[in-house]
Amino acid sequence: MNRFKTSKFKNTTPKIAKKDEWINNVRAGSFASQGNHIKASSKLVAFNTEQAGGGMLGLSSVQPGSDGQRAVTQISCHSDLVTDMDFSPFDDSLLATCSVDETVKLWRLCDLAQEQSSSSELTLRPGQGRLELVLFHPTSSGLLAVGTTKSAQIWDTNCQEAPLAVLEQHGDQVQSLGWKLDGSLLASSCKDKMIRVFDPRAQLAPVQSAKSLQSNKDSRILWTKDDLLLTTGFDTMRSREARLWDSRKLTSSLGSVSLGTSSGTLIPLFDEDTGLLLLAGMGNTGIDCFEVSSSEPFLSQVSHCLTDTSTKGVALVPKLALDVMSCEVVRVLQLTDSCILPISYQVPRKNSGHEFHDDLHPDTVGTTPAMSAEEWWKGGNKQVERVSLHPDKRAKQKAAPAKQTPAKKEVASGGSKEDQARDCSTSSSPLSTPSSSAAPSRSPSSTSGLSSGFVPSPSPSQSAKAFQNLMGPTSKFRHIQGTVMHRDTHITNIRGLNLTTPGECDGFCVNRQRVAVPLAISGGQIAVFERSQPGKLPDTALPTIQNSVNVADFAWDPFDTHRLAVAGDDAKIRVWQVPEGGLKETLTEPKIIMQGHTEKIYSITFHPLASGLLVSSSYDLTVRLWNLETGKQVKVLDGHQDQVFGMAWSPDGKLLATVCKDGKVRIYDPRKSTSPVQEGPGPEGHRGARVVWVCDGKYLMVSGFDSRSERGLYLYSASSLSSGAVSSVPVNVSPSTLIPYYDPDTSVVILTGKGDTRVYIYEIVPEDPYFIECSSFNSPEPHKGLAFLPKTECNVRDVEVAVGLMLTKTTIEPVAFKVPRVKKEFFQDDVYSDTAVWWEPALTGSAWLSGSNGQHKKISLKPKDMTPVSEAPKEAPVRKYLPSSVYLEEKTDEQKKDELLNAMVAKLGNMDDPLPQESYEGVDEDEWAKYLAQIVVMGVQVVGRAFARALRQEYAASQAAAQARGRSGQESAAASSITGISLQEAQQILNISKLSPEEIQKNYEHLFKVNDKSVGGSFYLQSKVVRAKERLDEELSIQKKEEKQQSQQNTET
Repeated sequence: MNRFKTSKFKNTTPKIAKKDEWINNVRAGSFASQGNHIKASSKLVAFNTEQAGGGMLGLSSVQPGSDGQRAVTQISCHSDLVTDMDFSPFDDSLLATCSVDETVKLWRLCDLAQEQSSSSELTLRPGQGRLELVLFHPTSSGLLAVGTTKSAQIWDTNCQEAPLAVLEQHGDQVQSLGWKLDGSLLASSCKDKMIRVFDPRAQLAPVQSAKSLQSNKDSRILWTKDDLLLTTGFDTMRSREARLWDSRKLTSSLGSVSLGTSSGTLIPLFDEDTGLLLLAGMGNTGIDCFEVSSSEPFLSQVSHCLTDTSTKGVALVPKLALDVMSCEVVRVLQLTDSCILPISYQVPRKNSGHEFHDDLHPDTVGTTPAMSAEEWWKGGNKQVERVSLHPDKRAKQKAAPAKQTPAKKEVASGGSKEDQARDCSTSSSPLSTPSSSAAPSRSPSSTSGLSSGFVPSPSPSQSAKAFQNLMGPTSKFRHIQGTVMHRDTHITNIRGLNLTTPGECDGFCVNRQRVAVPLAISGGQIAVFERSQPGKLPDTALPTIQNSVNVADFAWDPFDTHRLAVAGDDAKIRVWQVPEGGLKETLTEPKIIMQGHTEKIYSITFHPLASGLLVSSSYDLTVRLWNLETGKQVKVLDGHQDQVFGMAWSPDGKLLATVCKDGKVRIYDPRKSTSPVQEGPGPEGHRGARVVWVCDGKYLMVSGFDSRSERGLYLYSASSLSSGAVSSVPVNVSPSTLIPYYDPDTSVVILTGKGDTRVYIYEIVPEDPYFIECSSFNSPEPHKGLAFLPKTECNVRDVEVAVGLMLTKTTIEPVAFKVPRVKKEFFQDDVYSDTAVWWEPALTGSAWLSGSNGQHKKISLKPKDMTPVSEAPKEAPVRKYLPSSVYLEEKTDEQKKDELLNAMVAKLGNMDDPLPQESYEGVDEDEWAKYLAQIVVMGVQVVGRAFARALRQEYAASQAAAQARGRSGQESAAASSITGISLQEAQQILNISKLSPEEIQKNYEHLFKVNDKSVGGSFYLQSKVVRAKERLDEELSIQKKEEKQQSQQNTET
């Protein structure tokens, strides 16, 4: 009997949305990862983009806004490619992401009209390399499955110290994970062709496994009905196929379908309520729909949808977001290169759009979790309560009270299950679902001890703090934009650039007037370019500075734009004086040669306040202080056990910080001691590091590497180095050291490495979370260095906060970093504080060595003709709605009538001006006045524009009639069609003209066109009477002419 049974979904038809309903402005990238590249909740859509190397996700809304459009925004999630993402089934705003940077982050998304938080609510570090998959549990809140390279882990976000379970290692890369619909089992597909089914609460080894896949190419797995598993992959002939399996017997499949040969991964999507399966191939334009059955035939095709663009990813929209009144049973979002296409699957029904069909829309799973992660881990198997899809029966979701978000935490794997269970029993979830009863929210009354049901309203400062806690810390520079300036400012055609400078060297150096660039020419040659002379350099050889040995590092004197110090491999420091106007000839003789180191020099740094002071580090493990006025060394600092990676003077010029390969960060007071006054642990990696003072000298920021060679930023308190880093933030994996530039006016640090294409930007604050990530800048090609100019080079009218020069293989390009602002006509004094004149010395080197201290003077960047934005006149708020008295005022019928007449008179314009038809011969003035009066009376029923338009038509008809009367020649009543009305029709209209408009419309509807009724309603009917009268007058005049002519002919005869 079953084979003759028909399905109610057999006629399900795909319907591609119109172009104005597409989500545009999408820049989807092509990335090698195991995710579907797009996921949707009932409210939001998240998808991979090509921006920031794939570390940034795009966000849009499922439903269009009031204007019919869907806004698209971005959120920076990871420092590297986002490999997978998933929305919580119980919270439309909770998104989990995993990345190549080996972290899992949970994000609390807000409305798209607001700014997304730059900090995640939670960061997990499973610790097994690159992460590929992340998947929420279908019945429990706060439970995640995370797929690493060769394993899967189960995490409870309430218990953040370690995973609940680390499943047995797979033989190769894990390609897909899938929870059973009741949440009891987890299935995986692997590159070793194995299908595994785990019961994580019973054992870490799989309860079922079989080598069932035929190819090791990319595969996907998901649970369908009951115990049925579906896999997609490739057969031995490299043809894409989908197979259905009984999870209790994986040795042979129940059924399969082949979908042709193609290299793109086949992504499956399954709808539990209807049993419909959607299959979309990556890189293809088609989407196939099948119905899954637990008996023969197991897979029956329903439809095939063909789109215009190739697929980058697909996602199912949750059932609660569907238009059930239109018999929509499934909706798919197709991600393409530039847009997202909604595809609606609808079942044709006679009363579609007016009636809810229970057979098509059974009760679906709701948004309240059945249990907590702890309850599930202890053996619970409760199911999510189902809700009706009927619009009148849906329970209105109550708004959840805002709760305080905990401080951002980074979690590393480790610990036993016993410890985890103990921790879970005493901790509350930072990511509890609003509707979950497992973690009751804190209310003000619960902590204040008040027995009253009324809670005092918080103060404005408390409200602001609560809002910040909810949304996370934000920075006024979070939307900073980097822009390469016009090509006219570039220096191009640079030849022979040295691309192998030591790691301690910045690659090149700049000042306000010129740029020094190392060349890959024997003799340690350095080219000097004038910033005032941009353009293409000549092909011929240029004058250079010849050092005769390889260059290790070089730097401009901050107080003399003509003096360049160069450290060489011969342990000597040469000081060169560039002539006014730049190099005219090759320089071979330095002004000063300083020698004291016994081995090769690492780096050199000028003192920030005192003129003529220079510090250098060397392979002889010493740091030496030099006085350029005498050309002699004045201090030798010791204490380093290995290579010195970087040095930095404190803002007041009193202290010197170093970071060393021996894993230590040190602070020296050179005038008091040659040994470090403080010492503490630094980054664990040995690739390289840099150090810079931040937050008015209260903290040290170090950019370095961890033990896994991942780049990161570390913040140390300058008063307690021995305590270690107070905060750290991972960046990404790359071999080059991040070179920092710190702006003390904005507390923004800009970092990039030699050979990178991305520039990272953070605001550093002296309190948790310390690092606030801002928008990054990406260059079109790898750059060899980025150096910055004084603050006076910034165009404050365009809100530029930093201007630098970017060195590429053949060019030097200025880059401006701007803060987007609306009122650019005002000086943004909240962005521009008084800046230090660091290009002028505060004291001499000799004075500093003798114990004196100085301080830079400060200047304002405000132009004289600009007003600070803080003093800008306040705009008077525009009242959005009229006072309530206007709406509450009752108007009499006479008042309403007067207002309507006044409105009609106003539309008619000035009644004293001559009307156009007065220059034509028309009906008698008395007749016209009578008809016009009738029109005005009937026009009272008309509102606004319809009356004016109908009246203009009446004037045009009258004018046409007058023109026709002036024409010469014999006219026939049968041939006349001046007014567009036949004689018979005109007589009928005049006979019924005394009836009411409603009676006319009811009894003589055939006399009037249906589409003309919208022109003027009953006023249009009255205008027909006017035309009919003119038609009869015209006929009478023609008859009189004919009679007159006849009488004249009779007289002549």
